[in-house]
Amino acid sequence: MRIAVVEPDGGGGMIHYAYQLCTALAAEGADVTLITSRHYELADLPHDFTVDTRMRLWANVVPGRRPKNRGRILGSLNAWGRSVRRAVRGAKLVWAWERLTRHLIRIRPDVVQFGVVRFGFVAFFLRRLQRAGLVLTQVCHEFTERDGEPTGIDTPSAYHTFSRIFLHGDANLSSFLAAFAVPPERCVAIPHGNEALLARAGDPGGDLRGGYGIPPERPVALFFGGLRPSKGLDDLIDAFALVLAELDASLVVAGAAQGVDPGALVARAERLGIAGRVVVDPRYLPLGEVGPLLRTANVVVLPYRSASASGALQVAYAFGKPVIVTDAGGLPEAVEPGGTGLIVPVGSPELLARAVVKVLGDPAEAERMGANARLASDRDYSWKPIARTVLAESRRPVEEARG
Repeated sequence: MRIAVVEPDGGGGMIHYAYQLCTALAAEGADVTLITSRHYELADLPHDFTVDTRMRLWANVVPGRRPKNRGRILGSLNAWGRSVRRAVRGAKLVWAWERLTRHLIRIRPDVVQFGVVRFGFVAFFLRRLQRAGLVLTQVCHEFTERDGEPTGIDTPSAYHTFSRIFLHGDANLSSFLAAFAVPPERCVAIPHGNEALLARAGDPGGDLRGGYGIPPERPVALFFGGLRPSKGLDDLIDAFALVLAELDASLVVAGAAQGVDPGALVARAERLGIAGRVVVDPRYLPLGEVGPLLRTANVVVLPYRSASASGALQVAYAFGKPVIVTDAGGLPEAVEPGGTGLIVPVGSPELLARAVVKVLGDPAEAERMGANARLASDRDYSWKPIARTVLAESRRPVEEARG
């Protein structure tokens, strides 16, 4: 079966997911082409599938870049520049989808599988592809509004262009069916898939404690991922002030700023008198630094206020780290309480602090849960069964169309 996987993001979690799924689909015998941006982050990795970087888009992430502090005047000019840039990018994005649509109609793969689709205008191109007789599917990572912006297609009828929609876990499947009038037989629950890629890609060994100024004996809690308002970082800072009242530890917050001012996080820690125990690293980390970052931590804390699934959780599991998550969206499905981590209510710094103290205060227990997490990564989130499900479910509408 010839499958074209479309993922416009050339860098970040979405392209990591697409790379691993494409690898697994190819291992199951599919002829796979990944169509993505020219700023393809994983070009140096081995590929068992074809990569087509025809989408002439901008780089959605830049490894190592830190956000710039700007004064009021420069900030105003920058806001004006952002408006112009958004208009130019909007035109560029429409043209990229036009070129993509023509290309897909010309090559006519058996299946076109989409990842994240963020803009309503894409529904126009999806309908053109459907009218041309192509079978469309989607791995629907998110489908609700987040941080004031849609994370899925904001034209609900566009979901009807997909013959199959794959969602991460039963909770997300149920929420999706409740929100959209899509026939249930078209929707399939699959696990997120592990992050074995990050556990082996360009990892030089060691950790980042020295660079962060953290002594080797001090326990560390880590938040890892894009810094967004919906990630509950204010709750985490508040909770860590309570943690430090009971034990000496450090908190590392690492990831590219996406709607959160890193300076505001530092200022919040200063107001609480804990700035000396909080490190904020607002960069998109290169692949080679992910391993050292995870080895810096004793526990990964994800205090999300809203979520569907979490690639960061799977990164923690791949490195054998226990997790503390909130009961947001589909996160609880991926955590065995007391086995691979702990679950706390959304928006409760007090209970979050209690969970962090419980894990950091018992190194043997943290190590046991981390070992379970590593086992779950290999056993429960393997890509092979996910690829087989995707292929089997995608094959049915293809056969129906041919029939």
